[in-house]
Amino acid sequence: MDFLIQHQGLDRTDKIQLVISYILQLILLGTIGYSAYHQQWLNVFAVFGILFLTFLPKMLRHNFKVYLPIEFDFLAIVFIFAAIFLGEIHSYYTKFWWWDIILHSSSGFLLGLTGFLIVYILNEEKKIHLQMKPVFVALFAFAFAVMLGVIWEIFEFSMDTIFSLHLQKSGLIDTMGDLIVDTLGALVIAILGYFYIRTDKLFIFNRMIHRFVEKNPRLFRKSLR
Repeated sequence: MDFLIQHQGLDRTDKIQLVISYILQLILLGTIGYSAYHQQWLNVFAVFGILFLTFLPKMLRHNFKVYLPIEFDFLAIVFIFAAIFLGEIHSYYTKFWWWDIILHSSSGFLLGLTGFLIVYILNEEKKIHLQMKPVFVALFAFAFAVMLGVIWEIFEFSMDTIFSLHLQKSGLIDTMGDLIVDTLGALVIAILGYFYIRTDKLFIFNRMIHRFVEKNPRLFRKSLR
């Protein structure tokens, strides 16, 4: 599989993440072929939509000429695969009571991390007159993740109400449970982000932030620490 991972500047960790991402995408592609053979057209449409979502980071990278670390692709593909393909299509949400908890905790982590990266990088960019203390950067990351979690629950409620779907499963209990684990996941990232700013020693942040800034010199004119 070496021909698939001949990207410049990739280390061993990058290549492992890339291979796993390819495998998950091949599984989706195989499912489309299997469903088409058995004329399960609804599954074909649904899985094709999932496969399209897994290519969004690459499309963003290509269309906007922005370098995104491999971690973005990997985390997006794994989350989409687990949440939609396994969760919804293969009913993991009903087969395993803890699946929803894990996915919403993960979404809290991912959204919190995204919010932290956004405000931290803006905070470090000298062209933008924004100087926030570590506690406010962490607070923004927390609020960003919780806000998007709330928007998602509103979306689920709207879909259930308008189209008579069953996204909320057990209604209010499901919604509140999702919001609680979203909040806890966001809180963990906010705390880790705060200590990263104070110590500059947390690998999960250090690796992604530095590589993003170093690979996008046209976006940033100020090097990190």
